[in-house]
Amino acid sequence: MSSSKKKGPQKGTGGHGRKALEGRGPTPKAEDRSWHVAGKRKAARERLAAAGGGKGARKLQSHSSRPAGRDGGAPRRRPADEHELVTGRNSVLEALRAGIPATALYLAMRTEMDERMKEIVQIASKRGIAIMEIMRPELDRMCGRDAVHQGVAIKVPPYEYKDPMDLLDASFDRAEQPLFVALDGVTDPRNLGAIIRSVAAFGGHGVIVPQRRAAGVTASAWKTSAGAASRLPVAMAANLTQTIKAYKQAGVFVIGLDGDGDTTLPGFELATSPLLVVVGSEGKGLSRLVTEHCDAVVSIPIDGATESLNAGIAASITMYEVAKLRAEAAARS
Repeated sequence: MSSSKKKGPQKGTGGHGRKALEGRGPTPKAEDRSWHVAGKRKAARERLAAAGGGKGARKLQSHSSRPAGRDGGAPRRRPADEHELVTGRNSVLEALRAGIPATALYLAMRTEMDERMKEIVQIASKRGIAIMEIMRPELDRMCGRDAVHQGVAIKVPPYEYKDPMDLLDASFDRAEQPLFVALDGVTDPRNLGAIIRSVAAFGGHGVIVPQRRAAGVTASAWKTSAGAASRLPVAMAANLTQTIKAYKQAGVFVIGLDGDGDTTLPGFELATSPLLVVVGSEGKGLSRLVTEHCDAVVSIPIDGATESLNAGIAASITMYEVAKLRAEAAARS
């Protein structure tokens, strides 16, 4: 038995396309679109007004009821971290002079004691660092085949990271206006060290690094910080985006640094508010997710002949401008 289909329009199909023909209505204004630059500015202004114009930090969350976006206990150290060995006479001497918290000094037996070695032993003795003389083959094994140790190495323990929300709580407890810097994809430990130094110099309360794909506080970062790493806490975020959201819930404004930012740094209006400055990597800049959660993306005006500033310099300029604007606001009040 064969069935035949009727040709032409079927019953009840007359209105299927009517709703599509009606359109979506008028386009929302730019400031009413949350993802648009103007929308972010409007949201930031509303948050600023709700916080009383940013005059004086106030704790919006209690210790017992932290924001839902909290990391939930970021790790105190990178899981894969073990002790770090700094090798070579110049490197070891510079590290000890910089105050890197070494726990052991290894010397190869029958090593020639030049002026550098004498100073290394002298500093280690004064600081109470354990000095161990071992066979050269053992030191070769410890340092690896490619390392040129020159008969000396120091052992540096893993850095003990803080929790990002504990740092924020501490700044609120001191009744200070929070000022933090977070790193998004910065992988050079020397840039991290330079940023730690700048944040400490301009009154910041701490630096936040992601757990993955980012520089950590190694001996190189410690040395570049010129001792600031011993004074300024560094926190590790298991998820940087979640930490940013938690900071915003606690009343902190988040700005990202990018050469193509929609706001210029000089006279930046959020500088006197609780602030988290996010610095992107030199190559890729800020990640998409981080950018979406920033209240503003700020650019530093530079000469057209210069392509970009590295992360350490950009952070230093921003910290100086924020410190200057805060000092001016304090003088007026």
